[in-house]
Amino acid sequence: MAVLVKGVRVPKDTRNRMLEAAVSALRRQGVAGMSFTEVLGASGAARGAIYHHFPGGKSQLVAEAAERNGQQVRAHLAGLSATGPVQVTEDFLALIRPVVAESSTGSGCAVAAVAMGDDPAPREVSAGVLQSWVDTLAGRLTTAGLPATDAYDLATTLIALLEGAHVLCRAAGDVAPFDHAARAALALVGGRYG
Repeated sequence: MAVLVKGVRVPKDTRNRMLEAAVSALRRQGVAGMSFTEVLGASGAARGAIYHHFPGGKSQLVAEAAERNGQQVRAHLAGLSATGPVQVTEDFLALIRPVVAESSTGSGCAVAAVAMGDDPAPREVSAGVLQSWVDTLAGRLTTAGLPATDAYDLATTLIALLEGAHVLCRAAGDVAPFDHAARAALALVGGRYG
């Protein structure tokens, strides 16, 4: 199915391609470095598609890209095993390592990039997404047997580890900072809940 945008037929999935291109651009360049030209080029969308799909302009595109990326991550977190707190932690660290490794070559977290932007509306979306990650991970940890307060504290710590690792690995150009933090986190979790 296609829609007409200023006389040009645009495939219906154009909006999805634009959102995915925006997520990718946010991971590499942040909000300030992301341009409509880049999003259009990567998505194959016509120029008129921008304001057709995102009448709120860059602010709307950035906010929806953060929400899209947040939903993807949340789905992965919801699928983590809940056989025990150590297993949840191990699975979480295994899940995020490849993503953090990309940071060592210049990528990053799209949601964190939006959190660091100047526009308050997308920043609020980012805050909600990050909170949903903590809540989802805390839910898995609670199912794994942790009391709610401990689960929430550990989930917050693990999400902070994820976001901090993006920065440290990008600065170092290496995944080693994540590996150090992951070993320490597993030792602490294993010592307390193992």
